[in-house]
Amino acid sequence: MSDLYAVDLALDLSPTAPDAVLAHLRRHLEADTADDDSDEVDWPDFVPLLADRGPAWRIGGLLTGELVQGADHWSLTARQEIHAELLPDLFALAEMLAFNARTDGVIGQVRFYEDEVPELLVSRSGTLVKMPLRAADPKTSRHLP
Repeated sequence: MSDLYAVDLALDLSPTAPDAVLAHLRRHLEADTADDDSDEVDWPDFVPLLADRGPAWRIGGLLTGELVQGADHWSLTARQEIHAELLPDLFALAEMLAFNARTDGVIGQVRFYEDEVPELLVSRSGTLVKMPLRAADPKTSRHLP
């Protein structure tokens, strides 16, 4: 058994997101940060959380991470497998993203790879809210026509 989590992030960053936030996010998206000139090079334990690409090992599909500049904001989409010991770092990154999100609402989800139901990551007025979901009870749930 593995301690992997499926992580999906999809959000637009505020046009006022500081350059330091964008630089930090770019570091998480880069697989090789050894030649980086940023101040974060001094962080010996830094692990880029959004840098894996290609086939996923446990969750199926592809691992990806893109930060693209739009007309007046930045858009982030990422899908990754994260080990359990990196979850505190992931949630710290998600807090930064929620604080700098362009709009309120769902910015991502985290799910233990063997589970079917994720925990939503929601930005509410710049604060990260983790919203656990639960499977519907088949006896009481309504089926769509």
